[in-house]
Amino acid sequence: MDHYGILSLAPALVAVVLAFITKEALFSILVGVLVGVLITGQNLLFGFSGIIQSALGNADFIWVVAIEVFIGIMVAFFQKSGAIDAVASKLNEKLHITAKLAQILAAALGLFVWFSDYFSPLFVGNVMRPITDKAKVSREKLAWLCDCTSAPVCITLPFTAWGVYTAGLLVGIGTFTDAAMGQNAVIHSIPFQLYGVLTIVMVLLVVLGFLPDFGPMKKAEERARTTGQVYAEGDTPMLSRELDNIKPTKEGWKPSIILHFAIPAIIVIAVTIGTYVVMGAAKTLEAFIVAVAYQAVLLLCQRAFTVREMISTATEGIKSVTSAILILSLAYCLNAISKQLGTSLYVVSITESWITPVTLLALTFAISAFMSFFTGTSWGVYAIMVPIVIPLAFSITGGEATNLVYATVAAVMGGGCFGDHCSPLSDTTILSSLGSGSDHVAHVKTQLPYAMTVAALTCIGYIIIGMCL
Repeated sequence: MDHYGILSLAPALVAVVLAFITKEALFSILVGVLVGVLITGQNLLFGFSGIIQSALGNADFIWVVAIEVFIGIMVAFFQKSGAIDAVASKLNEKLHITAKLAQILAAALGLFVWFSDYFSPLFVGNVMRPITDKAKVSREKLAWLCDCTSAPVCITLPFTAWGVYTAGLLVGIGTFTDAAMGQNAVIHSIPFQLYGVLTIVMVLLVVLGFLPDFGPMKKAEERARTTGQVYAEGDTPMLSRELDNIKPTKEGWKPSIILHFAIPAIIVIAVTIGTYVVMGAAKTLEAFIVAVAYQAVLLLCQRAFTVREMISTATEGIKSVTSAILILSLAYCLNAISKQLGTSLYVVSITESWITPVTLLALTFAISAFMSFFTGTSWGVYAIMVPIVIPLAFSITGGEATNLVYATVAAVMGGGCFGDHCSPLSDTTILSSLGSGSDHVAHVKTQLPYAMTVAALTCIGYIIIGMCL
């Protein structure tokens, strides 16, 4: 079978529903995986162990975990040097940071770090967390800002990895005979990239005070403002409390904002952008490795810690990201079992007959969004949807690459981004919770109303565009 019918939706649906009921992401995703194993008819024990090996024994997963590990070490070294506290104190001293200004700074930093949806939420969250905490901005709000300025920004810029990947998928379809023409199609799709643009507009309207918070986010912000609790009682922040116990131990130690904070941050940005420009691929992991190595050598030379203390500090940093790694591991397992069940193929099979010239864009976006939300992957959705809907768009236009074709490319990218942006199963959503130190389920619950609002506006916009084209 290509898919298991309605049962192919069960694992992801169980995981999402349980996450909202129990508020325990790890348990919920685990149950979803086990449900998927049972549906395939495999022995529960051997089927589960097989999924673990197939889903986690690959370079992609190891790469993401390695980034999280080095992020944990980097933040631990920041704590040991006192750099983050020094930056927060200096900003408060110079700017008198208010809640509004803290949110503006977080959004601006996220827009500035546009080149990687993995690096952006981790960097912005870790830099801004002590500042937003002091300004009494909820961790949920910071996680939302991190998330909205990562993947949605990446799909609006044609020269990011997202654009290059999509361009590659377009090669051989219709008039797109080579990679250059595929890239040109992605560039032409940007004016129709409604989801990414509207998400960024909503962020700016909220942080500038033109649009008030609503839904669970409003309650989270009210809690932070009135009680000073940046996360709710009973929540489990993705960055565990190990980092809170790391303090400078050298007597009379004074951190340098330039040496201990600015240079490591510049190293990460410079290596990431530099490798993207020179090699055509952003080497995010290598950037963090170089920055951590710099921090270690600097602090050892300054005798801020001994070799034994360095290892202990690094270990505490790794412990702080353990929760995120576990959730990410099971999310990868759930994606793998959903692929076995043919979840995406089932969704396509029951919806492709509804597509007409007028509804093409809106349905393409909606189907891509649904698939990405329940699988937690955007690029996987692109790989499935592009070969289906782009030829359909060409058949409507008579084989010409018109605005309808370019808008369809944008609809696929935007729909896939929706799930990557707000699904509890998505690695980018998990990384946003990790970077901001937010409870993962709390982040998803507070973010969903905003994402759904933008998605609804996007569907309306695509219906209008479909009628006009």
